[in-house]
Amino acid sequence: MKLLKDILYGARIQHVHGTTHVAIEAVELDSRRVRPMSLFAAVRGSVVDGHSFIDKALDAGANAIMCEELPENLREGITYVKVVDAREALGHVAANFYDHPSEEIRLVGITGTNGKTTCATMLYRLFKLLGNKVGLISTVENRIHQEVVPATHTTPDALGLNKLLREMVDKGCSYCFMEVSSHALHQHRTTGVAFTGGVFTNITHDHLDYHGSFDAYIAAKKMLFDRLPSEAFALINLDDKHGETMLQNCKARVQKSFAIKSMGDFRARIVENRLQGLQLFIDGNDFYSTLVGRFNASNLLAVYATAILLGEQSMDVLTALSEIKTVDGRFQYLRSASGISAIVDYAHTPDALRNVLKTIEEIRTRNEAVITVVGCGGDRDTSKRPEMARIATKYSDRVILTSDNPRSEDPEAIISDMRQGISPVDHKKVNAIVNRAEAIRMACSIAAEGDIILVAGKGHEKYQEIKGERLPFDDLAILQESLKPLII
Repeated sequence: MKLLKDILYGARIQHVHGTTHVAIEAVELDSRRVRPMSLFAAVRGSVVDGHSFIDKALDAGANAIMCEELPENLREGITYVKVVDAREALGHVAANFYDHPSEEIRLVGITGTNGKTTCATMLYRLFKLLGNKVGLISTVENRIHQEVVPATHTTPDALGLNKLLREMVDKGCSYCFMEVSSHALHQHRTTGVAFTGGVFTNITHDHLDYHGSFDAYIAAKKMLFDRLPSEAFALINLDDKHGETMLQNCKARVQKSFAIKSMGDFRARIVENRLQGLQLFIDGNDFYSTLVGRFNASNLLAVYATAILLGEQSMDVLTALSEIKTVDGRFQYLRSASGISAIVDYAHTPDALRNVLKTIEEIRTRNEAVITVVGCGGDRDTSKRPEMARIATKYSDRVILTSDNPRSEDPEAIISDMRQGISPVDHKKVNAIVNRAEAIRMACSIAAEGDIILVAGKGHEKYQEIKGERLPFDDLAILQESLKPLII
């Protein structure tokens, strides 16, 4: 239990009606979760406005309301706190309510268009292997050491985030590695959180449906570095032309870079890149990993550099890192007994798809066909659709356009948008099958010995979102069934 006056510290308050000397036992932004002695935060969302649920929250027992606009009728005995920005204020309130857990754990945030999940998950696994109790906050799942906590967003809301960090601290975790999305930064989900370090992987055109422009998207990513305290570290990918932008006005005392193509503070050279894995030269040492591709070489280097900045020893890090396998749905590889290779990857942006297909291009022998199954999500940036199809046809011998998560849109319309990116000479190597399971099965049926199948877009996801429903669906499971028997 806390006093309202104590948990409001840091919030930009415009007006208070009532007393702040009231006891608060819970803070909620969902009126359905409100119980007696709760502070209800009325937050404006993209779909619903929390101000519309103030009366429901009061009926459920809330004794305090935090909002941007006061209701016309104020109930007696209720404290109303008017703030400039309810999302921003909620970040501070959540941190105060849970006693600032981020200050009791070494929290590293990873942001970028691609590589966030891989880097965060590998850091989690690495620091576990190094003997630590570790937390993970990612797109795939959240973990409190061994305990799995299902993930609903890349980054939880401010209340969920601080609650999760408090549980990690109380259960003895000394580190937490966290994906930080541009949406989360823009929506103040990480406001009030103290990061030990920030890592930037790369940035390409994505989420322009939300941010409106590429400059706004970059500015959102940069917020992680703008808010780092002086005692934190900032690590950027110098191979990305926007990497140094992240460090402008950054207060972090330690500012370092990693690079494969440029002269970064941490460097790696690719010695060999095959379907069986990577051989790198890092800090004067040969290093082997079962991960594949230049993009994974960059991810591995980012993880290595982060560990060194956290005080670990080079050889300990490289030894443990060599044991780490691929992250679910990130260039996840399987092979059939008949000699067909299949790869499942989360690539759902043009740059990510290009990276995966260029990786396959680098490691193929040219005696095999590359068959790509790909779709685009509904209710998202439509400008990506023709580009995704153009990239798929450029680097593949056969392409099957299909559904991804169509959401409220007609899958046929999405595929039609994708077709706009296909040149006339490439039309003959493109098929369209709306049913994703059938599309994957077709790819398996036309593949011959030695061929490589890429199923892109959904990766780790175990569902398809269609007309408001999340239906069970697993790319990997369909591939495993279609390519039986498999070589383990």
